[in-house]
Amino acid sequence: MIMKKFKFQLETLLKVTKRKKDEAELKFAEASRYLEECRAKLQVLLRELQESQEEFAELTSEGKTITIGKIMIYNNFFNWKRQQIEQQQQVILKATQDKQQKLKILMKIMTYLKSIEQIKEKRLREYNEELLFEEQKMLDEIGLQLHIRNN
Repeated sequence: MIMKKFKFQLETLLKVTKRKKDEAELKFAEASRYLEECRAKLQVLLRELQESQEEFAELTSEGKTITIGKIMIYNNFFNWKRQQIEQQQQVILKATQDKQQKLKILMKIMTYLKSIEQIKEKRLREYNEELLFEEQKMLDEIGLQLHIRNN
């Protein structure tokens, strides 16, 4: 008696879920990369503001007279930079939430995939046990036939 080859009935589901996991990993990686780019942009904005403030401090500390017009230009620039920084912080907040959401999806798919893989492992174990049982039965029959012939 020859047993048929092991076939996992949920193999298609397993393949589809693996593909979904790969896609989710890619989306999570993209979200992570985007978040890092947003943080880097914020650092640039903060550095620009700091450099401008230092430049303004040098201008005012040299004892030179500074015109109201120049003060207003600097003040407008500082306000504009602060606005850009605030906007970038909002972008970072949104990007962080997006990354969290992508991670949640990825974890859900990975949990589902793991459960399918565990089912496959269990079915394969059962198949191998059945195979061993059938093999043992055949060996027992052969042994019994040999015993009967020799007696």
